[in-house]
Amino acid sequence: MLAYFWGEDAYGIDRAVETLARELAGADGGPPTETWRVSGAEVDLATLAERLATQPLFGGGLLVVVRDPGPLARSAEQRAALEVTLASIAPGNGLALVELVDASARPGASLDALREAVDRAGGEVRQFRAPTRERMEALVETRARELGLELERGAARLLAQRVGAFVREGDVDRRRQGQLASAELEKLAVYRPDGRVNLDDVRALVPEAVPGTTWGFLDAIGSRRSGEAMTLLDRLLTDGTAPTALVFQLHRRLRELLAAREHLAAGATAASLVRAMKLKPFRAEKLAEQARAWSAEELERALDGLFAVDVAIKGLDGAGTSEAAKQLTFELWLIERVARASQR
Repeated sequence: MLAYFWGEDAYGIDRAVETLARELAGADGGPPTETWRVSGAEVDLATLAERLATQPLFGGGLLVVVRDPGPLARSAEQRAALEVTLASIAPGNGLALVELVDASARPGASLDALREAVDRAGGEVRQFRAPTRERMEALVETRARELGLELERGAARLLAQRVGAFVREGDVDRRRQGQLASAELEKLAVYRPDGRVNLDDVRALVPEAVPGTTWGFLDAIGSRRSGEAMTLLDRLLTDGTAPTALVFQLHRRLRELLAAREHLAAGATAASLVRAMKLKPFRAEKLAEQARAWSAEELERALDGLFAVDVAIKGLDGAGTSEAAKQLTFELWLIERVARASQR
């Protein structure tokens, strides 16, 4: 039995490996399969071939799970040896090559070679894309049923939001969101032995692992919605977000807006920002929309003011570093440098 599982969804890949192990054991409830997990950098092809070519006489077979298998196929000699190994897997044994990749990165040539080798050997080649918001909500509901949980209406959606599935920005790492959602459901199952989970349970136990509120805060500032930004700032600081982290993220967003503003002033369109700033189309459209709300001079003033905020929250201005003082510093910056003149 042979498979190559790759993509952005760690949860989906793990479930596929579990299914492979069950199939290897047999539907008749045969002896459990031994699973050996190793990385491609930790094992050589000779050891791999030796383990896989030995047919089990008693007990279950062996499933070898090789994560990050690229090092096994870097050279022509390695690829040729790998082809021999794939063809000599003994009955009862199995090999799963698994690769968790970033959606924004193109797989290297060695991974292409691995997929092709598995396909030629008659193995299963399957890609696992990160769940969309709709798929994540369905995944939560399915996993909840498996755990015997009954979710109140809206609870699955809220949990999906909390693990970051509803954040649309392209630079969010979504590879382990499914795993995180499953872990949070297992925690809720312990918290609610009767199996009934309501919205308040999700709010109380599931933190915002991917900071959707932070994205909302940055977008509110980008669009100069200072009132909304003030509300979200209070929530972020109350939840323990470090002010220095906010300064770092704000600096990045304002620099992006300034660059987009300059491109637009030179006649660029939102579509052309995709190539000029190496952005995804949705991100480019949003950035262009926000940049049009500012002049270049206003963005420069906001950046200058942000430097003063950074100095203040680090206590370098001698004004004190209490949490209340830090929040006040941010709020003054929002009023003076972000809000439109008509809003002040």
